[in-house]
Amino acid sequence: MVKATVMNDATTADPGEHQPKETSTTPGQTEVSYRLWAREDLRTGIWEVTPGEFKSTRPGYDEICQILSGSGTITEPDGSSFEIGPGTLFVTPAGWEGHWTIRETVRKMWVVKNVPADAEQ
Repeated sequence: MVKATVMNDATTADPGEHQPKETSTTPGQTEVSYRLWAREDLRTGIWEVTPGEFKSTRPGYDEICQILSGSGTITEPDGSSFEIGPGTLFVTPAGWEGHWTIRETVRKMWVVKNVPADAEQ
């Protein structure tokens, strides 16, 4: 019998211990990621990051993001940007790059799928 994997409240669940954010340009910024479920090239979980700035890339995977709490701005290489906050839903495809400015600790739900290298756009 196959059973559901359930996290009763992703906004308050304990994701574990924060660690220094490796790509941060802000001293002391931390993050934590908790993988709830995975199968082959598909996985999902929650992620949290404290205020600060960092660069981000998507090498070899697409990511669907739903912001659960917090606020910030994501700026893309061409200078365009978008605000993120509770309820924001966005996709960062394989090959994507961006700069995150976090004003209030952000928690997101994520779904990641690996893609072949030749599929990156």
